[in-house]
Amino acid sequence: MKIEAVDFFYLAMPVVTDEADGSQDALLVRVAGGGGHVGWGECEASPLVSIAAFVCPMSHGVCRPVADAVLGQRLDGPGDIARIAAAVEYDSMDLLQAVHTFSGVEIALWDLLGRVRGEPIWRMLAYDASHQKLPYASVLFGETPQETLERAKVSRANRFRAGKFGWGPIGRADPATDRDHFMAAREGLGPDGILLVDVGQIFIEDVEAAATRLPALEEAGALWLEEPFQASALEAYGALARRSQKVKLAGGEGAHNIHMARHLIDFGGVGFIQIDTGRIGGIGPAKRVADYAAAKGAAFVNHTFTSHLALSASLQPYAGLKEHRICEYPFAPKPLALEFTRNHLERDADGEIAAPNAPGHGIEIEPAGVRKYLVDAEIRVAGRTLYRTPAID
Repeated sequence: MKIEAVDFFYLAMPVVTDEADGSQDALLVRVAGGGGHVGWGECEASPLVSIAAFVCPMSHGVCRPVADAVLGQRLDGPGDIARIAAAVEYDSMDLLQAVHTFSGVEIALWDLLGRVRGEPIWRMLAYDASHQKLPYASVLFGETPQETLERAKVSRANRFRAGKFGWGPIGRADPATDRDHFMAAREGLGPDGILLVDVGQIFIEDVEAAATRLPALEEAGALWLEEPFQASALEAYGALARRSQKVKLAGGEGAHNIHMARHLIDFGGVGFIQIDTGRIGGIGPAKRVADYAAAKGAAFVNHTFTSHLALSASLQPYAGLKEHRICEYPFAPKPLALEFTRNHLERDADGEIAAPNAPGHGIEIEPAGVRKYLVDAEIRVAGRTLYRTPAID
């Protein structure tokens, strides 16, 4: 079949704040193929900038809009998705937002192909089964240790055996205050809960500042310390990894190509590589990272803080890796992230989930939810309309 159309839907909460919550807006992608077939994807980046990367006028031969490499192309198998991805990578190499834009398109292409074939994406990735994953509740640290304690208790009360606490005040005060937060999270999760800590690149590349938190993290029994530094600060990652005996480093959500992810494993020493399919170029590149991590003894983990469409897409690349068990689960997203899909990946009696055994990524769009949060937008250049908010059926 031929790719006939690619439409973008910019959704946003009525008020978007500066909290570190990526579920406040979303960019849905709809890809239409022949015979009325449709696939859906989601980008994880600034929506309007991502739309612009798809429609912007060409600057020169390798700074072309993503649309040029996608529209009108044949889509008959996984090899065609890889071929289109290679064209985007080369023809838009100087368009830095291209990879984020194409991530959502690529996910939609896999969904479209899976629906046409009647196969789940994970099976098209050559996996024999979709194995159970252990979700962790992904929440933010409270402003006080008491707030962190209460949030941890809520996570545990909601049957999460693992919890990740992120951002908030960590790294902005003294190590003693951070220790109070770590210990509060441990108390709330209970002694058998899996504690994960995300500090949101707060230390930039300051290895000593990050290292002062290691004793408290070890005392609290944290499994990992996520993103202590900027995404490409490989020397800092490597130095801290060598000093951390019990707490593994985690990172990778900022990787927008497989090379960045590999370098975090090889040179940054991360024990957990966290990949966002909505950023790295889609499901195909994420699968390549999962294969590489498995070969190198690192654990692959999805990065998902938004919708269940993004969650399902992020599970596909490692659905068949039985030993790679941990997965991020959007525990308390904004209503927008829940309402634009009809179905969600609900946890079973053991509190676990798996990539759906349904065609494509198995998530259905709820048009009423899309319309509720749809932002009317238009991009015009030299009197010509390059983008206008499309209709949602």
